[in-house]
Amino acid sequence: MDTGVESNLVSFVTGAYILAALLFILALAGLSKHETARRGNAFGMAGMALALVSTLLLVLQRFGDVPDDTSVAVGLVIILVTMGIGAAIGIRLAQRVEMTGMPELIAMMHSFVGLAAVLVGYNTYIETASLHGIATDAVHAGEIFVGVFIGAVTFTGSIVANLKLSARMKSAPMMLPGRHLLNLAILVVSAILMVWFMVADGWPAIAPLVIMTALALLLGFHLVAAIGGGDMPVVVSMLNSYSGWAAAAAGFMLGNNLLIVTGALVGSSGAILSYIMCRAMNRSFVSVIAGGFGSDGAVSGEARDYGEHREIQADDVADLLAHASSVVITPGYGMAVAQAQYPVAEMTKKLRAKGVEVRFGIHPVAGRLPGHMNVLLAEAKVPYDIVLEMDEINDDLPDTDVVLVIGANDTVNPAAMEEPGSPIAGMPVIEVWKAREVIVFKRSMATGYAGVQNPLFFKENTQMLFGDAKDKVNEIVAALG
Repeated sequence: MDTGVESNLVSFVTGAYILAALLFILALAGLSKHETARRGNAFGMAGMALALVSTLLLVLQRFGDVPDDTSVAVGLVIILVTMGIGAAIGIRLAQRVEMTGMPELIAMMHSFVGLAAVLVGYNTYIETASLHGIATDAVHAGEIFVGVFIGAVTFTGSIVANLKLSARMKSAPMMLPGRHLLNLAILVVSAILMVWFMVADGWPAIAPLVIMTALALLLGFHLVAAIGGGDMPVVVSMLNSYSGWAAAAAGFMLGNNLLIVTGALVGSSGAILSYIMCRAMNRSFVSVIAGGFGSDGAVSGEARDYGEHREIQADDVADLLAHASSVVITPGYGMAVAQAQYPVAEMTKKLRAKGVEVRFGIHPVAGRLPGHMNVLLAEAKVPYDIVLEMDEINDDLPDTDVVLVIGANDTVNPAAMEEPGSPIAGMPVIEVWKAREVIVFKRSMATGYAGVQNPLFFKENTQMLFGDAKDKVNEIVAALG
């Protein structure tokens, strides 16, 4: 390729990368608020499109440096076919997946990033001069090793998260004897293998890389398998951070500055979100990673007799709501499973038309994914300004006439504040029991995803509305007229 043309192309790609990085930053800023989330998504898509086109041009330029004229055509065909297959799979998944399936889909997407980092690491080393008897730069070897390690941990960890979230694997934590020592041993051995890899040359250096990869795959599996269902929202956020650092490591291996920046943005934002969610659960990030709570439906903590629960019917709930002046709705994963967000939005509209103040209280870890409930409500066209966070709604609950708990469980559990021996003790929750009346929508009296009994169900001001949440809300809407 002509030197002048090549210089202009490199300058164009550099500028495009800078612009794409700015668009990604604007995307993260936009996603921080309900009102700007759509715009944030648009910025992200524009940045990714620009990054793909620019990278494709750079790759074609490198193909063009090869004397064989057919190399450009062959390279272009390979790239376009690969992108076409990926796009077809992505479109198909996007069309099929329900909002309730988004957490496990995202977990699986993280596994792809991890696998890509592993493959890039091996490919980068195989292409290096070390295999031809020339010493490899120790820093570059370290980049390869760390990138493969993070990618392998992300790969198997994300697969386990996907299996747990989709109920194809028990949500109960896998408690192996000496599990913490096992994790520590893997880290220590991997550090030793890294030194070996950095000082070795040629094919013998593949041995520590392969051994480390096997250990990292085991570590990723064990780390997430040892975390219970109650901590799954944090796990998804954590894996998002891991995938970002894996992408950044791949960027170092490939010498791609945009991939480094993008990976760092994803990794740091995922880490910050994990920290925020751990604060919302009053837990340390280390304690979550070391092993969370969750018992796969069995009752955890101290066994107590809370008394008898009371039941109510949909018509009576409608009458209660019609005569209320203020109503707070706290949704959970049960609302997502029942796909009740649309009738809930219709019920909200009718109550507001009758002069009833209706607001939503969202716990930071409600559902199986950060922001899951917010997305569902936005999908149903619930106004942003009445969707409040836990800290914003808790102070108003003592003056609230009726609280509707729709599919939530652990995030409204008073045991977190009243029972020091509970597995969720100290976790901030939405204090719905302080309202005058509480109506809990549930299919049965079973425990929540964390497997912790909820004394809210047995309080004097609580009544249970059993059945499918969507059907029951529809009955309430019909009764409201």
